[in-house]
Amino acid sequence: MDKELLLKLIGLLLDQPTKTAPTTALLPTVGQPIFVRTVTHHYTGEVVACNKDWIRLRKAAWIASDGRFSEALHTGRFAEVEPYPGEVTIGTGGILDWSDWPHELPTEVA
Repeated sequence: MDKELLLKLIGLLLDQPTKTAPTTALLPTVGQPIFVRTVTHHYTGEVVACNKDWIRLRKAAWIASDGRFSEALHTGRFAEVEPYPGEVTIGTGGILDWSDWPHELPTEVA
């Protein structure tokens, strides 16, 4: 393949718009109880607001220790819980994953 043709093809590829899913499809729903893992902490709470940059939770707790992770996910019981006295905002840049939380939200120190 000659160099000019190759450069032209590369140029055409670079001009193509990328197709990505809208980021809002990845956001939790307001009112939804969730479990959030960030690069350094784990949280539970009910979503009160969110956008692509942050998620705001009420009835929030920092999960200081999950104990056995699989057991915590199945039973809703953690080894150590530190509830927030109010709401907390978590930046989405540090979130590894979040999932629905089908259990009662922990609200007492454990």
